[in-house]
Formats: sequence, C-alpha cells, structure tokens
Amino acid sequence: MNDLLERIWLGNSIRSYLIVAVVIFFVLVFKRYISRYFAGLLFQLVNRIWKNLDRSSFVSLVVKPLGMFLLILVSIVALHKLRFPEELNGELYGYSINSILHSTGTIILIVSFIRLLLRIITFISLILERKADQTPDQTDNQLVVFFRDFFKVVIAIIGVLMVLKFAFGFDISSVLTGLSIVGAAIALALRESLENLIASFIIFFDKPFTLGDLVKVQNITGNVEKIGLRSTRIRTDNKTYVTVPNKQMVDSILDNLTLRTQLKGELRLQIGLSASSSQLQNLVSRIRKILEHEKIESATVSLNDIAVNAFLVNADYFTSPMTHREYLAVKEEVNLQVLKLMEEMKIEIAGASTDIRIDGAINAK
Repeated sequence: MNDLLERIWLGNSIRSYLIVAVVIFFVLVFKRYISRYFAGLLFQLVNRIWKNLDRSSFVSLVVKPLGMFLLILVSIVALHKLRFPEELNGELYGYSINSILHSTGTIILIVSFIRLLLRIITFISLILERKADQTPDQTDNQLVVFFRDFFKVVIAIIGVLMVLKFAFGFDISSVLTGLSIVGAAIALALRESLENLIASFIIFFDKPFTLGDLVKVQNITGNVEKIGLRSTRIRTDNKTYVTVPNKQMVDSILDNLTLRTQLKGELRLQIGLSASSSQLQNLVSRIRKILEHEKIESATVSLNDIAVNAFLVNADYFTSPMTHREYLAVKEEVNLQVLKLMEEMKIEIAGASTDIRIDGAINAK
C-alpha cells in the first residue's frame, strides 16, 4: 500500500495528490460552517464599533463570499504544494502554462477577496442607513450612499493594482508614476467630470439642498431624489426624471423652495374707468377683509395706479408654509371670492365691454 502511495505520477506522489484532494474536499463540504464561524468572529469585531447589529443579516450577507474566498484560498495553497509536471508545462503565446495557471489563480483569489470587502462595505452602509433613518435630516442618508459608492470605487482600484502586482508582476511604483502622467492628461480631458465630483463634495458639506427638497434650477422645478458623484436626479412636476450635473447645481442660481418661510400670492386687477372712487375704495377695503384668511399671515391691498384705460388694484399676500396643492387651493379660493365681490358691486374688468363710435358723416357723391 505504501508503495502505491509513494508512486510518482506527473512529478508528484499519489500521497500528495490524495492529501490535496482531501483538503479541498473537506473545505468544499464544510465551507458553509467554516465561513459561518469566521463570519461570527468578524461580526463580533464589527459589533464592538456599532452596537445592536442584526447578526443574521450580517451572516447571510457575508457567508457566501467568505466561503468562496476560503475555498479558493485553501485550494490555491494546497495546489501550490504540488510540483507542476514538466511534461505539461508547454508555452502559449510565449508564456508557460505554469505561469498562466498561477496568474489565473491569483486573479481569482484577489477578485474573491475584493468581492468580500465590497459585501462588508454594503453591510456597513446598511447599518449607517438605518441609523440615519432615525433622524429627520435626509442629508445623512445621502452621505452614506455617497461614501459607500466612493469606497467601493477605491477598493476596486486597489483590486486592479493588486492584480497588476501579484498576477502580472508589474512594478506598482512605475505604474503609479505612469498613471500620474496619464492621470494629468485624463484630468484635462475629464475636467468637467472632475468639476462635477468636486461640486458633489460642496453640495454635501455646504448643503444648499438636501434629499427630498423642492428646488428650482435653470427652469427645472422638482424634488431631489438622489445626489450622486457626478449629477443630481430631480423628479419634476411632470413626473419626469431629470439629471442635472452637480457643477450646474452649484454654479447656477438655485431656489430651494422647501426652505421658504412663506408663499407669496399676487392679485392684479385692472378695473374699468366706469368705476367711481367710492366703489374703488369699497372694493379695496372688502378685498382686505377677504385676505384675512386663517392660512394667510400678511397681506397688502392698494389702488396702485391710475392708467389711461384702467384703475390698477394690486393685492399681495403671504401664506404660511404649506404644500403646493394647498397653496393653489388658497389662491383659488381668494380669486373666486374677489370675482364674486366684483359681481356684487357691478364692477367690470377693463376691456370687458367696448363701445365703438364713429364720429362724423361720410359724404357720398
């Protein structure tokens, strides 16, 4: 039996093949339990920083990528103990089969590790989002999403550098030097994108608006639904989904309608010249009575001007903070009451009735 196990086949003993196969099979069968154990240890570490975490959510999110990473790691380490058969070590495009397989295994290991880190970042972001939901300010929620995407991009870049270093043997220092030169050229080409990225930081820290605010910028009015690294998404009154670059959100004149302390309503009346002074005085005083509304905080009504073809009566009033639908309802109520008042007083709008008179006679021969 020992002679059989010590027999050499493809550069390795049968015993070595069996040991490697048993180790990989053991990890393959019990990887779920092993990964759950390590996920529990990792959870305890995370739980020291953030208390009262959901253990089941963390384990379900991390177990699968952790198990795959452990299986790949153990398989590569075990196979590394075997000697690659020289009779199989041919060349492909100038590279040996051994080096190609080694690089492929390294890439798979790095990718699985980066995938595990991304899952952990996703879980941490979920924790922070739940904590942010407990506060009325929506800025915290958007900051969590912003930094989650930012750190994922950073980790992805680190993963690419690790592949270049460990799988292909590139000198990272020279790569970074080359990237700095190329980066300068790319920065010039992508200047607008970089400006949008910087503008996103300005938005988060200066806070001209937050998630859910009703804003008006460049003739676009709507609610902010997402603030990204490059652009801001706005749901307009027409329910369309508009993407505005962050640079324009910062550089343009932006009206945050949500932060208004009052809503202004205007009433512009052009009264016909047939109205008497007593009628105008009575109209102004009664409009003031109409504007003594429970939802109107202040109002001014005046005979603003006497024009060639009309008397101009202006009314400005300010309502308490309310939704746009409630504001339209108040405005409609005021307008209808003023119309009824003018009907009662028999006051006409200028131009409502026009008389055409022809003076002189036409002499016909």
